Amino acid sequence: MTGTAEDGGTVEYTRLGRTALQVSRLGLGTLSLGVRTTRDEAFALMDEALECGVNLFDTANHYGWQQHNGFTEELIGDWFAQGGGRRERVVLGTKVFNPMSELPNDRGLSARHIIASCEDSLRRLGTDWIDLYQMHHVDRTASWEEVWGAMEVLVQQGKVRYVGSSNFAGWHLAQAQEAASKRHFLGVVSEQCVYNLVTRYVELELIPAAQAYGIGVLVWSPLHGGLLGGALRKLAAGTAVKTAQGRAMVALEQHRDTVTRYEKLCAEAGLDPAEVGLAWVLNRPGVTSVMVGPRTAEQFDGARRALELRLDEGFLAELEELFPPLGNGGPGPEAWAW
Repeated sequence: MTGTAEDGGTVEYTRLGRTALQVSRLGLGTLSLGVRTTRDEAFALMDEALECGVNLFDTANHYGWQQHNGFTEELIGDWFAQGGGRRERVVLGTKVFNPMSELPNDRGLSARHIIASCEDSLRRLGTDWIDLYQMHHVDRTASWEEVWGAMEVLVQQGKVRYVGSSNFAGWHLAQAQEAASKRHFLGVVSEQCVYNLVTRYVELELIPAAQAYGIGVLVWSPLHGGLLGGALRKLAAGTAVKTAQGRAMVALEQHRDTVTRYEKLCAEAGLDPAEVGLAWVLNRPGVTSVMVGPRTAEQFDGARRALELRLDEGFLAELEELFPPLGNGGPGPEAWAW
């Protein structure tokens, strides 16, 4: 499905897993908003995303921890408060799991924390409902009876529309869905996972499990923290920000030769590395939407161009050679067995 954005362009929408909910194939990740951008820049980026037809916005209750836990939700709430149909046009996802204070019960997936955290997120966001309430990590101390009992309360109260997961393994999805099915509850409708050319673990079991259960796959870190976004070029030019720290810098020491060849391959094809990396993920089997976290309008425009980029078979084969899948390729058990 495609829709016409208000700037005259087109944007693709697709169903979120087995639901009837339509989400944009690009989602706006908010981890950098208000932290690596100013408040005004954050507002401008959210406005631009919405005007371009991007309706899936993703955040978490602890984002903005550099200021204080909940800072990013507060920022989005202030943006919503400007009106103009902003809240109504957004499919809003937030998350619960990470510690919000030093208190022992202010973390995890206990019924107490799930419900209290939802109330806190609603207050910070200035909204009556969360479209996609995601478990940010599996909680091995919480039974699925407890988790689903709490989520059912929130859904029945109209405070949560759908429940998602993030950073789960394939067997966690199976556990969650089998438990939800026994309760006649919809269960998990999406899984948000790290997936990019460098990190392909989810191909083994996570994506096959998601496809089997009708769970949408949302991708975070599609450029591996900037590693695949022209890292070496930016470092040489002195323009690296995200690339010069965190997971990108750690990975660069391990993959420098490969990244050098990757950037050379893209340059020879006249393509931008960031757009190539995004296009590759967007066109992988089972992927519903890719979360991008631009700091500038230029970066956001590049992400939009990746939606229309189609990589030919020869180029894809060269990417596979540079960034081979795990084992024999494909899902398990073929990846590690005959």
